Amino acid sequence: MARAAPVSGGCGSTQVYAGGMPAWLHDGIHGLTGMDDVPYAVAGPTPAAGFIMSYPLKAGPDEPKILWVVSTPRNGSALSIQVHPSGSSEPIVNVSRPANAGPGEIYPDGVPKPAAGCWHFSLQWATGHAELDLLYLS
Repeated sequence: MARAAPVSGGCGSTQVYAGGMPAWLHDGIHGLTGMDDVPYAVAGPTPAAGFIMSYPLKAGPDEPKILWVVSTPRNGSALSIQVHPSGSSEPIVNVSRPANAGPGEIYPDGVPKPAAGCWHFSLQWATGHAELDLLYLS
């Protein structure tokens, strides 16, 4: 497998990559085709990742497309996503995504961001929690 190559799109302490995904992530999307070239960011402390399906991410009313993959079982629980600008507590966007996508431990995301900038994501599911920052362009 090719090495991961850093690409733009992360901010704060988060780096976005293309290719060379970790084994747990590759296993988590087993059965999905065309994902090897989609940029992704890895979050923690419980490993999770967001595949940026509409790269680069853009702010606005359209829902950017991120496919979240979690490394531990969903156990049928929803993914709670809380988003706010990095370095600020407001505005906050809260959404919940049901555990009804497959294969694997995946959740589609459509969280619109009202403005360009660095946005902090907190993800919570039945068996884990992860955080990361992603850059949204105007």
